[in-house]
Amino acid sequence: MNHLLRSYAPITDAAWSQIDDEARTRLVPALAARKLVDFSGPRGWEYAATTLGRVTAIAEVPAEGLVAHQRRVLPLVELRAPFSVARAELADADRGAVDLDLAGLDEAAAAIARAENVAVFHGWTAAGIAGIAETSPYTPHALGSEYAGYPARVARAVETLLEAGIAGPYGLALGPDGYTGVVETTEHGGLVVFDHLRQILGGPIVWAPGVTGGVVVSLRGGDFVFESGEDLSVGYHHHDAHSVHFYLEESFSFHAASPDAAVALTP
Repeated sequence: MNHLLRSYAPITDAAWSQIDDEARTRLVPALAARKLVDFSGPRGWEYAATTLGRVTAIAEVPAEGLVAHQRRVLPLVELRAPFSVARAELADADRGAVDLDLAGLDEAAAAIARAENVAVFHGWTAAGIAGIAETSPYTPHALGSEYAGYPARVARAVETLLEAGIAGPYGLALGPDGYTGVVETTEHGGLVVFDHLRQILGGPIVWAPGVTGGVVVSLRGGDFVFESGEDLSVGYHHHDAHSVHFYLEESFSFHAASPDAAVALTP
């Protein structure tokens, strides 16, 4: 048993299996940041901080003739998204039903995935996380309102990285509206914008809920690190006569080691 308390939930293995499968189905497509940055871990629930490999001098020391430094770390943040499932639905799972009403889980998965994307790409000041777009040293490139013009804008962002000596391939995170527009648009001559962008980037175009505009990121590795303590998991909280109350939970930190390896794209 661990802190998720799954063994205390009044549900069967079959119901747990459906909940876990649904969570995985909803989370994987939406976790855009993990597709474009380095993923380190998971290191466990007890893991508390990411070392930055740097120190800060301490002016006051307990005795004369000493020099003191304090290690700099990035504390992990814990995210939790509660949801509930009706006990009647869980009972139907035991009868073999495969179409359970897991709307609460779907909403929780969407919320926690969006929050993770926002933290990585745009930052989370209260948690001490500086995002990729806000740390990039380059002037953001405007995407414009015409999806057919996206390849030219993305090409300029790639050129910016090349001029800075940042090698590819490159990936592109696009907010939902931009992603849908790109997928549905065909350029003059019949070339699909999506395919044109992939040729320019040499890497993936990722649907990124929570992202405003887009971000072009080098995929050479080592530039952006998402460190996972506990990876996304479903835990049990409590139950009553009508519902069982669960939560999705994770702990993580994010560090932009080389901010110059990305270019922000404004809407």
